[in-house]
Order: sequence, then structure tokens, then C-alpha cells
Amino acid sequence: MVANSAGDGAAPAAVGAAPAMTGTTVAYPPLLQLRGVGRNFGPVQALIGVDLDIPAGQVTALVGDNGAGKSTLVKCISGIYQPSSGELRWKGNPVHIHSPRDATNLGIATVYQDLALCDNLDIVQNMMLGHEQLKFGILDEVSMELTAKQTLHDLRVTSVRSIRQPVGSLSGGQRQAVAVAKAVMLDARLVIMDEPTAALGVSQTELVISLIRRLADTGHAVIMISHNLNDVLAVADRIAVLYLGRLVGVGPAAEFDRQSIVDLMTTGASARLGNGHGSAAAIVPGARTGSEG
Repeated sequence: MVANSAGDGAAPAAVGAAPAMTGTTVAYPPLLQLRGVGRNFGPVQALIGVDLDIPAGQVTALVGDNGAGKSTLVKCISGIYQPSSGELRWKGNPVHIHSPRDATNLGIATVYQDLALCDNLDIVQNMMLGHEQLKFGILDEVSMELTAKQTLHDLRVTSVRSIRQPVGSLSGGQRQAVAVAKAVMLDARLVIMDEPTAALGVSQTELVISLIRRLADTGHAVIMISHNLNDVLAVADRIAVLYLGRLVGVGPAAEFDRQSIVDLMTTGASARLGNGHGSAAAIVPGARTGSEG
């Protein structure tokens, strides 16, 4: 099992679960817990016995090489796939997420890399799409505009010229902000972000990183999938590393450095962990025997 408190020590982990990183106590209770989650595609094991806690108020970075199982794990959380084994717990209670609608109803929102925005619609129309407000049977444009404006204000998104400008005219970072604001407006408590800074410039990346930090600071749980280790180390509170479908490392971001993350991503082990800096060796027996997901 994954241990989150300093007193748990570095006991050997069960298959699929990484040993605890010591020295830091998680300040928030887990909003989402994965216990023994596996996913098979015929004979291929894409995920193998994953144990992972996602605390509220923190950014959990999910990293791994291509084929490590990151997308499969996120799809199990967001209702696109159902786990072949194991259990998901939401606020401590077992849940079965059979569809993206089930995930949305729980309070889980996923912002995919393509953002799923309509370029020909303006910001308000995109944020309210599918959840339009009516008054006397017609669209209540004033109310929707005020709701969208307040949500963007709460997230401190001030870079857009007008909330009535078409989304197609926005920069990459602004589009990310609109997609996240839509999720927050629908009362999401867990926001999953898939490669949120991919193909963004420096200033736009800073905008998105600041937005992710504000989400966590307002009590949201955030799962961030990224190959950019600079961004991961800049914003993550916790890091979870997948290797060939297994969770091989998890703990406070302060316990990792760039090389230890690369080692775990590429070999499933790192000699740099457990080096006297408060880290426990995040090695799972048999981690090299999994199949790609």
C-alpha cells in the first residue's frame, strides 16, 4: 500500500504499489483512492495492481514513458474504461464509474489535450455548452455571461480581451484556461489535465502552470499528465511514476529529482532514491515484467 505519512517507513510494497516516500505528511485527505486497479485488453495487461491516492488541494503529476499506462489509468478514472480488477473510492466510498457522465456527476472533469472546444463559438458559449441557462424558454444570455465572467475572475484569468471573442482567436494558454474554467464551473472537485503545456510557448506555459497552482490552492485535486519534467517539478506537490503498467514510484515532489524520475520511467528503479535525503527507494518487485498500456 502507498503510505502518505512520515511514520510509515519504507516497507516493501505489494505488487503494483510503490513504497512510501517519507518525511512529508499529506495535509489533505484523499479525494480519490485507487486500490489494486488493473486493466486488461485481452492477454495484454495495461495496468497491474495500481494503488494510488489523489489528495484534494494538491497537484499529483502522473508521469511515465509512452506505453506506461498513463492514458489507460486516466480513462479508468474518467469512465471511458472500467477496471478489470481493483476498486475506486471517492471520498472514502467505493464507486463504479461506468461512463464519463458518471465521472462528471461525481465531480471528475478531464481536460484532454485537444481541449474539446468549439472554435466558432465564443468563450461564454463554450463554457455553457450543454448546460445553457434559460429564462422564459429562451437563452438567458446575461446570466450565462455573468456566470462565465465570475468563474474566470475566480481563477484570475485576465488575459482574454473579451469573453465574447471566438475561442478560435485565443492562444493555446487562453484556450486551456477556458477549458479548465468550464470544468470548475460544473463543480468539478478533481480536474485531470492531459499534457496541458504541450506545444505552448514560455509565457503561455507560465499562464497554465499558474492556473494549475490556483486550482490546487482553492482545494481542487489535480492530476497532471506531462512529459515535461520542468513543468512537473515546477508545479507538482506529488509525483507518481508508471512503468509498463505498474506504479513504481510515488511520493512528495521534493523527494524526487529529474534523474530519479527518468530512471523510474525508463527502468522501473532508481539508485538515487533512498540516498539520505529523506527518500525511500521506490522500487516494486517485478516492475520490469509488465506489459505496455
